[in-house]
Amino acid sequence: MNLSTRQMRAFLQVARLGNFTRAAEQAHITQAGLSILIREMEKQLGCRLFDRTTRVVTLTPAGRRLLPVVERLVTDLDDVAAQLGAEGDEARQTLRIAATPLVSSHLLPQVFNTFRQAHPQVSLRLFDADLRDVEAMVTAGDADMGLGFFFKAAAGLERTPVGRFHLMRVASSSADEVDEAPAIGTAPWSALRSAELIGLPPGNPIQKVIDQHLVATIGRADAQRPTFNFFGTLISMVEAGFGTAVMPTFALAACRRHRVRTDVLVKPKVGLDFYRIAKRGTHETEAMQAFVATLEKALPALSR
Repeated sequence: MNLSTRQMRAFLQVARLGNFTRAAEQAHITQAGLSILIREMEKQLGCRLFDRTTRVVTLTPAGRRLLPVVERLVTDLDDVAAQLGAEGDEARQTLRIAATPLVSSHLLPQVFNTFRQAHPQVSLRLFDADLRDVEAMVTAGDADMGLGFFFKAAAGLERTPVGRFHLMRVASSSADEVDEAPAIGTAPWSALRSAELIGLPPGNPIQKVIDQHLVATIGRADAQRPTFNFFGTLISMVEAGFGTAVMPTFALAACRRHRVRTDVLVKPKVGLDFYRIAKRGTHETEAMQAFVATLEKALPALSR
């Protein structure tokens, strides 16, 4: 026995209305098509479900026994379908984004504000975590997308560049110098030759790129320099006079809250791609597409 939902719905229509013609009209099928569904159902069950006369159609004893079971099955199916549809609508209207702390605190607030003004129907949820946790959340489906400097695509994830930042020097500065200085200047890598450098741990992917250029341009490889885990800590330590740091211009917004001077490093000017990651094969919703478009438009202004 393999009853279909079409057969069960046809059975319910005839049982409730007691008339094949009216039941066919409400089911939006022909009377012949409805009759075929009922005959196939009776054949599978091995019994008649209706007594038919020229004026009225009534349930047989077998049909009366079957009626509450089919009503319960169809009702349960409709309830679950409605719940799943509502959950799907809610999921399409909720965007979960995971990003590293500095990105979360200094890049995304402005982007979120712009996006919410244009798309008030979409609920945004932000999870701030380190780079590995961002990848793990996207892989597990706990976040719809992740943002950060992902130098390699992790298994099962797709990465797409959404912006580009450049490496800059961050040095301590007096209040007067900060007031008079432009938003961001330029300085050659050679200006770091005699600077006391501080940085991220050597294993950090961004620090690896920085170290490669320090060695290539000025021959510096400071294995013993002071290191800190977060850009926010680095900026505060620079402000306190503990040294000079190199970091991407995505930290500009954070730097402007401190008494530091920022200069894009040139000769050469080194760019780093900023990526969005998503689970491979995941359907990209309209909300995701709209958010990425807002982000791509906003990032250039946040890096100068």
